[in-house]
Amino acid sequence: MKSALTACVAFAAAANAAVQGFDVSHWQPTVNFAGAYSSGARFVFIKATEGTSYIDPSFSSHYTGATNAGLIRGGYHFAHPGQTTGAAQADYFIAHGGGWTSDGRTLPGMLDLESGSSGQCWGLSAASMVSWIKAFSDRYHSRLGVYPLIYTNPSWWSACTGNSNAFVSTNPLVLARYASSPGTIPGGWPYQTIWQNSDSYAYGGDSEIFNGDLAGLQRLAKG
Repeated sequence: MKSALTACVAFAAAANAAVQGFDVSHWQPTVNFAGAYSSGARFVFIKATEGTSYIDPSFSSHYTGATNAGLIRGGYHFAHPGQTTGAAQADYFIAHGGGWTSDGRTLPGMLDLESGSSGQCWGLSAASMVSWIKAFSDRYHSRLGVYPLIYTNPSWWSACTGNSNAFVSTNPLVLARYASSPGTIPGGWPYQTIWQNSDSYAYGGDSEIFNGDLAGLQRLAKG
């Protein structure tokens, strides 16, 4: 099975190409998906799960709304590293909205890595965090045939993984950085696949920019 990054290589060189997207959760109970599509957005990530015990109550309605609006869509999982295994959380995510099929409209799931109730790095050493992420990623890949995207910000990735480059050849990067440019890319990734450039989007949630053209986004969805 080719790596999830293979589909991204062709559009990486298209530095001037970009596709607007966004992400949402239950914190945005009402989202104007049709308005977002009309304004030029073509994709959305929707929160599905946390850990192994939480399902976002708005996931189903958001997913239906995004589908009806014609958006390419996918689920994301807010990780609770160390509380349960990476494999167990991948299974829970897949069972509750994080699945994927090569239909050109479903994005591979996204693993959301950031600080939580257990502190910035969830009580794990950098080596243990890398192992946890790998366990999640490998289980997702073994079950669905694609690797999940990894969402992180540079400070978290540096502090909690030691700026690991272990995922460069497998997992596309979703970079969170609210600035005028993506800046320095962490973890040895040569570029970000998606840039979360703002925590405010006109039609709901956070703004995200795909680093390529629509055909490249469709290739990512197809795996």
